[in-house]
Amino acid sequence: MSEDNPPRGRHVLVDLSGYVSHVDDDGEWMLQQIRAAVAASPAREVHSHVEAFDGQSSPRGFAAVVLIDESHVTAHCYSEEGLLAIDSFSCGQCDPQSIVDHLLGNLFEAIPTLEICNSEEVSRFNSQSNDDSEVVPAGVRQLLEQHYRHFNAGVLHDAAVSLSEFLDADGRLLITLAGAMSTAEVGRCLAPMIRAGKIAAICTTGANLEEDVFNLVAHDHYVRIPDWRTLSAKDDEALRAEGYNRVTDTAIPEEQAIRKLEAPILSAWKAAEASGESKFPHRFLYDILLSGELDDSYQAQARNSWLLAAAEAELPIFTPGWEDSTLGNIFAARIIDGTLAKSSTVKGGIEAMLALAEWYRGDERPAGLLQIGGGIAGDFPICVVPMLRQDLGQDAELWSWFAQISEATTSYGGYSGATPEEKISWGKLAVDTPKFVIESDATIVLPLLFAAILDW
Repeated sequence: MSEDNPPRGRHVLVDLSGYVSHVDDDGEWMLQQIRAAVAASPAREVHSHVEAFDGQSSPRGFAAVVLIDESHVTAHCYSEEGLLAIDSFSCGQCDPQSIVDHLLGNLFEAIPTLEICNSEEVSRFNSQSNDDSEVVPAGVRQLLEQHYRHFNAGVLHDAAVSLSEFLDADGRLLITLAGAMSTAEVGRCLAPMIRAGKIAAICTTGANLEEDVFNLVAHDHYVRIPDWRTLSAKDDEALRAEGYNRVTDTAIPEEQAIRKLEAPILSAWKAAEASGESKFPHRFLYDILLSGELDDSYQAQARNSWLLAAAEAELPIFTPGWEDSTLGNIFAARIIDGTLAKSSTVKGGIEAMLALAEWYRGDERPAGLLQIGGGIAGDFPICVVPMLRQDLGQDAELWSWFAQISEATTSYGGYSGATPEEKISWGKLAVDTPKFVIESDATIVLPLLFAAILDW
């Protein structure tokens, strides 16, 4: 940015978790902390106000605002969730970061459970330049527009723009989860998308279904292995002997994660069998999460669990090949040893396809598919269209939007999913369907894509 075209202000934003009420009037106490931070700065207070919310018309909490001659400082609290959002905006000479630093120092001293989960500084009105001076992106969307212009980066930008337009036009998006996305903590970016109503359904492997819960209850016992590419067979044997199951750079603790979930899921299977019920795999996990049975066991932040967000939203989930998972193996073992008697207690693939067909036909809005990785999670849902059209003879609409994120190149001998063009001949996509292939690691692409969608 040239000196002739400086930013018209600086905006510091900090999101915190772990807020715990410790005084009778939290809002008034917070207002006094903000006023003290402003008084310690060159800024001049103009007005202050606090508003408490009782949870009737808006979430329980408060909003505290101090207007300064150079803009404002605010704090917004969602008390039941322990979330606190602070922002300090100055359009003058005052450093907004100094106000935030002073405020945070007092807050951390009073509330030791507070934890910063996001912090950023944004230059305001910095894109007004009409010359070739440097523009610093203020947000993911602007980052993509400014720098993601060619090759896979360009496709990511184009897909973000197209998906945003598709969702704004009342499209409904089904995403697929293959690979080890839950172990990669995809919930950190997927859960906000679910809570924002951007995701209509999910098709996932059984492993991703369960590993989100494993991480939720055993996060502190996970071991990250930065040098995983150098591990020998003996190194992995040592991990197994210590009770760990490795997924690339992450070792999942058998006892604290898998066995922790085994007892409640087995009880749920037994109860369903005794009552003659039959449920999809995700329904058992939904029931356990929503019952609060595991609440005291959470080690990861609940807001980072995509499955918990999906359960709270009652999101449809389809899990083809569920038996190819740890819980699926445990279920089969309990059938073999006689602990359980009915394999039909957990619904399988055909029931999942029937439910998917009902979901697809039950809403006239256009449906799009975001395929993350390959395999059965991606191949299964896209087949619902030719099944309805060619096998059932119904006039079903083709998928209206499609994108695939995978670092595996499609080839004849190493098949990793058909190209979008090939899907046209199978009656899944149309010639004019927006189609995107981003050949990159989904753990890199998804946070950018989802942040751009929420920022658009």
